[in-house]
Amino acid sequence: MEKCFRVLAGVLHLLYPKRCPLCDGVVYTPLWSREYPICGECRARAEYVKEPVCKICGKPLTDERGELCQDCIRHPHGFVQGKALWVYKGCVKESVYRLKYGNRREYGIAYAQELARRYGDWIKRNHIQAIIPIPLHKKRRRQRGYNQAEIIAGEIGRLLRLPVYDKLLARSIPTRPQKELNDRERKNNLKKAFKVAGNKVQLDHILLVDDIYTTGSTMDGAAEALREAGASHIYALSVSIGRGY
Repeated sequence: MEKCFRVLAGVLHLLYPKRCPLCDGVVYTPLWSREYPICGECRARAEYVKEPVCKICGKPLTDERGELCQDCIRHPHGFVQGKALWVYKGCVKESVYRLKYGNRREYGIAYAQELARRYGDWIKRNHIQAIIPIPLHKKRRRQRGYNQAEIIAGEIGRLLRLPVYDKLLARSIPTRPQKELNDRERKNNLKKAFKVAGNKVQLDHILLVDDIYTTGSTMDGAAEALREAGASHIYALSVSIGRGY
């Protein structure tokens, strides 16, 4: 029976091989591997976030002498510090779109593996006790069938052996998509949009996880709800991020 299962798994592996999450090209991996590798060409094309970056939100800066981006200078955030993997453009932008609207849930696993490799030490240094994905409103989740942030957070938690609380934070208001709004509208759109299950959060160091970071309004709204419930040190981690100035 076990032999038949292995043969079947091998056939399926050949018929439906894993694909690079950035270009969707075929990448062959060992049969039992959980890895979703990024092909060499895409590693060269995708712009990984690197120094200099904003010391608060993690956006890449054009001025090597700068410490904060203009967003963080103008608007204080509810989280202590944020990090991101790639700049949101080109193949990364297209990939995130396929994850969210094309049912490519496996991309979330690939992103998480890259994030854990790059920021695992940073997460440990900040004594993160739990990971919380940015929630979708129940109506949007029902339409999409899944929350991409939950997939990413779940895999990071598995790799780093950290608990993931995907029911602790909820989006109580069906807000408009942030991409449709300007900066001021984004902030107003998310005021009081999140609520915490229960009266108090028994955690001091929390990591919020999402797919895209733009102005930080979403992270701020979630962080505000958690801080009001008793959390003190909140950090932010995103797959992709815009540029800072």
